[in-house]
Amino acid sequence: MTNSKERGGHAAASDTASTTTGGSGGKGESSGSLLTVLIALGANALIAIAKTVAAVVSGSASMVAEASHSWADTGNEIFLFIAERRATKPADESHPFGYGRAAYVWSMIAAFGLFVAGSILSITHGISELHAEGEGADYLLSYIVLAISFVLEGVSFSQALRQTRSSAHKAGLHPMRYILDTSQTTLRAVFFEDAAALIGILLAAGGLALHEITGDAIYDAIGSILVGVLLGVVAFVLIQRNVAFLVGQQVSAATREKVLAALYDNPEIDVVTFLHMEYVGPSKVLIIAAVDLSLDDTESVLQTRIQAIEDRLEATPLVARAFLTLSAPGWKPLADPDPQAG
Repeated sequence: MTNSKERGGHAAASDTASTTTGGSGGKGESSGSLLTVLIALGANALIAIAKTVAAVVSGSASMVAEASHSWADTGNEIFLFIAERRATKPADESHPFGYGRAAYVWSMIAAFGLFVAGSILSITHGISELHAEGEGADYLLSYIVLAISFVLEGVSFSQALRQTRSSAHKAGLHPMRYILDTSQTTLRAVFFEDAAALIGILLAAGGLALHEITGDAIYDAIGSILVGVLLGVVAFVLIQRNVAFLVGQQVSAATREKVLAALYDNPEIDVVTFLHMEYVGPSKVLIIAAVDLSLDDTESVLQTRIQAIEDRLEATPLVARAFLTLSAPGWKPLADPDPQAG
């Protein structure tokens, strides 16, 4: 039953796929995300220092924007590291479903940091430099720093892309669809931040090149503004996705149907009249269902049978808690998505 249940699509797909293929499920996804965050943290710290030196020496608005971007990313990776660590704390009496949603809180803080320290600062600095005159002091240094930054950001992005493609392949989804819907919020943050960093470097390099060719500093300022707009879009996407999971993101319709079909496949269950599933953390879901069990038994025996089904569900890494109850009289059965399977 649990193997059928764990095959899903969309937001839960990667979590379920890793379990059905014999992996560690949520734990494996989490450890992969932690490695991705640590690689991004190291890369961004080195890049931020280099860009700051180049910005001071060259006086380029685009380089100032890039330095702000990298420092924002570095701070964000620290928040994402905290998110990964806090989310893995075991459940206790005060948090019976665990601390998984803490990951979305800290990821939200990181997204706001990207918006404030990256987007707003880059845009306002670019606007202030629109009427600046004179040429940059050292284009060559800026180009070298941007080239090195591109390589380092590429290394970090490659790790995020590798993890995304692997999980998306297991889920049978396109990588972009997967990264937008996955419950692994830290992976999504690193993926989009690194992608934005690579695009931002190209924008900054373009602004510098046009400044050098034309002698007009407006192109450098426009580069800074475009970097800020890019970061603002990324921050908005990350904030929106974290809000969805914080307020109770349900699993996809495809995943729900897989679980419903698996419940019907269980010989202990005749009818399912209610099913609710929502995320309580990265790769962790809460299941609530109302069922009619086969055969008539005493209340104590029925409760023992229900508890056994709950225990089997909770034995999988994906399920934080499972609550099953007997259907009330008159409740209409939910349609079996795969009636021939039973």
